[in-house]
Amino acid sequence: MAEIAVIGAGLGGLSAAIALAAAGQSVDVYEASSRPGGKAGIAVLDGVEVDTGPSVLTLPEVIDGLLRQAGTRLSDELTLRHLSPAFRYRYPDGACVDIFHDPEESAASVARALGSDAEAEFRDFLAYAARIWDIAAPAFVYGPAPSLDLVRRLGPLAMLQFRHVDPFRTMWGAIRSRVRSPHLRALFARYATYNGSDPRAAPATLSCIAHVEMGLGGWGVEGGVYALVRALVRVARRLGVRLHLGAPVRRVLVEGGKARGVVLDSGERRADAVVCNADVAHLIGALLPAQPPHGLKRPAVPSMSGWTGILKARRRAGGRAPHTVLFPADYAQEFADIFDRDRPPEAPTVYLCAQEPCHGRAGWPEHEPVFVMANAPAEPEGGRAADTWTALQDRVLARVRDAGLVDPDDALIAAHTPADLARAWPGSRGSLYGAASNSMFAAFQRPANRVRALPGLYLASGSAHPGGGMPLCVQSGRQAAAEIRADLGLAVP
Repeated sequence: MAEIAVIGAGLGGLSAAIALAAAGQSVDVYEASSRPGGKAGIAVLDGVEVDTGPSVLTLPEVIDGLLRQAGTRLSDELTLRHLSPAFRYRYPDGACVDIFHDPEESAASVARALGSDAEAEFRDFLAYAARIWDIAAPAFVYGPAPSLDLVRRLGPLAMLQFRHVDPFRTMWGAIRSRVRSPHLRALFARYATYNGSDPRAAPATLSCIAHVEMGLGGWGVEGGVYALVRALVRVARRLGVRLHLGAPVRRVLVEGGKARGVVLDSGERRADAVVCNADVAHLIGALLPAQPPHGLKRPAVPSMSGWTGILKARRRAGGRAPHTVLFPADYAQEFADIFDRDRPPEAPTVYLCAQEPCHGRAGWPEHEPVFVMANAPAEPEGGRAADTWTALQDRVLARVRDAGLVDPDDALIAAHTPADLARAWPGSRGSLYGAASNSMFAAFQRPANRVRALPGLYLASGSAHPGGGMPLCVQSGRQAAAEIRADLGLAVP
């Protein structure tokens, strides 16, 4: 039986722990915080628990696959909610498009709001996105980290197929070539933000995210997204995983050119393998010694961050949509502000999640919790002036109130800025997804789950392969566990 140390109890760390414990290994998870979950966070506000992080679940089969490794299944541990409509997109000219769980209903909604030509463009783009996903997912999501050398060795036929993932155009270029409707252009470009990237620079391959959410479906989680964290903790403990909260790892123990365990305030904990479920930049800057060389690099361009808040909003007779997006008049300017000018957007896109209809979370007697978010740049090394985020908050709340989505006296009862996120997640600069995918080579530059230059060290996080977002973090943990099993000669469950 191998001894495994996992640094961090986010979704990636918990998933790696479950996969390894299910294979009969001894696993300890060390979490600096007083609670597990990482960025899938919660807060108790005026006596009500609310989610403060991710708000939509896609690819639930990834989680089901992990749980089946552990002898259970998703339907035994969680209840998912089919949301119809799920997303409501609102535009400055008054247009409103609802997106449903069923793509046919979504297409009909596009036709009602934008006309038959837009409906045809919507159907065509989703088919294009689905083709990309079918080709790209096995190599870029469900397998080991891809490399350019591996692509070159696949031969002419595979290279020809690789072209169909559209890696040589930007998302924005691909969208403009296939879609005339300015409303749909904004809707499809928004999917670059799902990994904190700029659609003007990100490869068109990322258009597959539209298929993942609108073609395969986005779900709510009964009881809140944190119910997923609780389920993973429950399953991990059933398998014998030892979860140590309030136990920050100070450094990775390296001896003889290999990772041999972790160092806590209370001393060394030796292990046969170490899984790091922390931002790779934090691992590089704080947990690893300068020697021996580890080959890891900090991201040159961090992904976007975000300003987030919780509104205590009066319930509406007709109810709110689970997810609402308010687009500005010029969506491209948001990315120019964030990536070109390194400042919060002057006219931010605003996202809201009404947690009662989305996740069945119970609110207050006359109010419900509404999560609100605006994209923002990551924090510079020296930070920003405090009024930077106050000004963005004022613009966000003004847009929400002007749109009639909350009442004038509805209160903002919590808020987190990129500076807050940078403090909470060391090394991240507040970025939500590690590196931005702002080049055609981004998928090949994300750190692999096995650190080849430092045997015994593995990565499982949104800043490593295959990337950010709940299902990809879970898959990152599963892949790290698979690499450990292979290296240690362990049987696959």
